[in-house]
Amino acid sequence: MIRAARKLFLNRVVTPLIALLAAFGLTLTTATSAHAATWESSDQWGTWNNGGYTLYNNIWGSGPGPQSIWANSYSQWGVWANHPNTGGIKSYPNAKRVVNRQLNQLNSLNSSYNVTVPSSGAYNTAYDIWDTDYDHEVMLWMNWTGPVGPLGSYQTRVTSGGHTWDVYRGSNGANNVYSFLRVGGNSYSGSVDILPILRWIAGRGWWAQNEPIGDVQFGYEITSSSGGLNFTTNSFNVNFS
Repeated sequence: MIRAARKLFLNRVVTPLIALLAAFGLTLTTATSAHAATWESSDQWGTWNNGGYTLYNNIWGSGPGPQSIWANSYSQWGVWANHPNTGGIKSYPNAKRVVNRQLNQLNSLNSSYNVTVPSSGAYNTAYDIWDTDYDHEVMLWMNWTGPVGPLGSYQTRVTSGGHTWDVYRGSNGANNVYSFLRVGGNSYSGSVDILPILRWIAGRGWWAQNEPIGDVQFGYEITSSSGGLNFTTNSFNVNFS
């Protein structure tokens, strides 16, 4: 009965509506992303490979709401997220480029970014840089909003890679975390020379001079975005030699 009623509705209502719209040169379409993106996913672990990069929806935290990621390329992508106003990180949607080279064998490692982020919610826009064994995690916070903060304890202030940072060091029980929080206000567009930062960490004795660098990720570490917020990467790249 339900299927028959649906068919009757389509015949009596939708079909004449399509004809009416056609008379005015219009069409009836189903709901799609406003971005008309090349790739979209609402899957928790949705991934897409493009141009030597991998994009991840990466809803890894507890108690999340819905989140969807879209992309036209590795350098132009975004996320809509509706996570509740509760504590704890819900997700880190990101774009990743694999480096897979020892620190002392790198001649350069740099990145540029341009983002549009909401003025509400609780999140940070950050690079996440890992060694190949995922024993060490380096976070570069470019901007943040709301009640969020780094793991560990304050160590020092340093100028490196084109920015001045407050540095924190800690552990989450699985790996060491070195967080660099940009000093001087939020940055939404610019570049970072990553290599001298990684060498500075080695100079402190926190990891080896020949530490194997695994990958560089860039994205949005979202704690809350109640009501649905948009995070957009307008441009992004990672270069190394």
